[in-house]
Amino acid sequence: MALDEPNMRVMKREDLDAVASIDALVSKQQRHQYYERKIETALNNPYNINTSLVAEVNGKVVGFIMGDVYFGEFGIPETSATIDTIGVHPDCQNRGVAHDLMDQFLTNMKAVGVKKVYTLVNWNDFTLEHFFASHKFQPSKRVNLELQLP
Repeated sequence: MALDEPNMRVMKREDLDAVASIDALVSKQQRHQYYERKIETALNNPYNINTSLVAEVNGKVVGFIMGDVYFGEFGIPETSATIDTIGVHPDCQNRGVAHDLMDQFLTNMKAVGVKKVYTLVNWNDFTLEHFFASHKFQPSKRVNLELQLP
């Protein structure tokens, strides 16, 4: 099945069900409330640039990318961004949708003065690591630390 060229646009409240549905198909988890909070936070914060995008084909959401812009947080004196979630409907995977979303996200970040974009990938998620590497992401000089609380 050929896939029409996806249209990229800023995520809206009305995209919640589609985003949560795509995530459930991909992750095998139900995280509707997580996405509801995340979208509301992005849309209600007057200081937050809405960096979250969706890809639509024929008016239907087929993918999304979510992130944030930071203006000097963690003592880092530069504007940076993070990507925390990316998802593409299984029927549309391996057709360039994720690459199109990433390209648009990076274009938008450049436009607001972002110098670095960060993300986290599980150590053994080679597919996702390869995807980010194809966009010139590389291991950061920062170390991600964690503490498991009892």
